[in-house]
Amino acid sequence: MTTTTTKADATAEPAARETVLDARGVTMRFGGLTAVRDVNLTVNAGEIVGLIGPNGAGKTTFFNCLTGLYVPTEGEVRYKGQVLPPKSFKVTAAGIARTFQNIRLFNNMTVLENVLVGRHTRTKEGLWSALLRGPGFKRAEAASEKRAMELLEFVGLAEKAQHLSKNLPYGEQRKLEIARALASDPGLILLDEPTAGMNPQETRAAEELIFAIRDMGIAVLVIEHDMRFIFNLCDRVAVLVQGQKLIEGDSQTVQSDERVIAAYLGEPIEEAPKDGPAKTDAPAETEAEAEAPADEAGADEVDEADEAPADDEAPADDDAPAGGTPAEDDTPADAADAAKDAAPGKENDA
Repeated sequence: MTTTTTKADATAEPAARETVLDARGVTMRFGGLTAVRDVNLTVNAGEIVGLIGPNGAGKTTFFNCLTGLYVPTEGEVRYKGQVLPPKSFKVTAAGIARTFQNIRLFNNMTVLENVLVGRHTRTKEGLWSALLRGPGFKRAEAASEKRAMELLEFVGLAEKAQHLSKNLPYGEQRKLEIARALASDPGLILLDEPTAGMNPQETRAAEELIFAIRDMGIAVLVIEHDMRFIFNLCDRVAVLVQGQKLIEGDSQTVQSDERVIAAYLGEPIEEAPKDGPAKTDAPAETEAEAEAPADEAGADEVDEADEAPADDEAPADDDAPAGGTPAEDDTPADAADAAKDAAPGKENDA
C-alpha cells in the first residue's frame, strides 16, 4: 500500500510541474510604439498565474500574442514544448482557450448553442457529414451536446440552457463565456478580467469557479485589476509596466515591492525638489510681489500725508518759513556756492 502511494505521488509530481506555456522574449511593436517588450513568462500544469499592471501596461496585447490574434514582432510562444502557429484557431486546437475583457457571446443564440460553438474544435465531422446528417454526424452531435450540458452544469447554468445568452445577467454571461472556452478541452485557459463589473458575491463565485477549473488539471493565466482577488487566487503573479515585466513572484513578494507600489500609486514626491524651486524661483516672484505692496503702502502713506496737511492748512503755512523744508532746499545751493568760492581760493593759494 505504501509503495503504491509513493509511486502515484512520484508520478503525479512531474505532471504537476510540466511547463504548459513558455513565452520567450515576446515583443510586439505597432509602428514606432512598443506595446510589449521582451516578456518571458511560464505557466506550469495545475498552476494559477496572475498578470497585473496599470492600464495600458500591455497585458491584453500580451494575451493576444499568446493566442495568435497578434503575431509577435520578436520572440516565440510554446505550448507543451511546441511552437504555436500564428493563427488563433490553430492555437485553440493546440490546447489554449481564452475569454475576453469585453464579453463576446452570440447574443441571439441559446446558452447551449454558445457552448456548442466552442466544442466545434474537437469534432471531426466535416461539411458533407453535416449536410448529409448521417449516423456518424448524429453521434458526434449527441456527444457534443452531452459535453456542453456537463460544462453548463459545472458553471451553474444547466437550467438556462435554452435561454438566449443576451437575456442572462452580467455575471452569468461571464460564466457562459468560460464554459464556451472550456468546451474546447484546453490544457491552458487565459482569462482577461473575469470579474470586471461584478459585485463581491459574483467575484467570490468566480474565484471558486477558477479554483475548480484548476482542480480539473487545467492551468490558468488570469488578468485582473482586483488586487485582493488576484493575490488570494494566484500561485504566482507577474507585473507588467509599460510593456515590460517588472517583477514575478508570490503574492507577498509582489505586494511588498516598492516598484510595484510606485507603478500603481505613482512615484512619491520628494521634499528636496520642493525646497529648491522655493529658493530660486520664489524670491523673484516674492520680490516682485514685495515691491508692489511696498509701493502701495508708500502710496497710501503719501496719500495720508497729503490728506493730513489738507485738513490743517493754516498751521502748515505758518510752519513753512520756520520748517526744515526750505532750509533743506537751500542747503545744497549754499554748499555748492561755498564749494565754488573755495575752489578759486585754492587755485590762488596754489
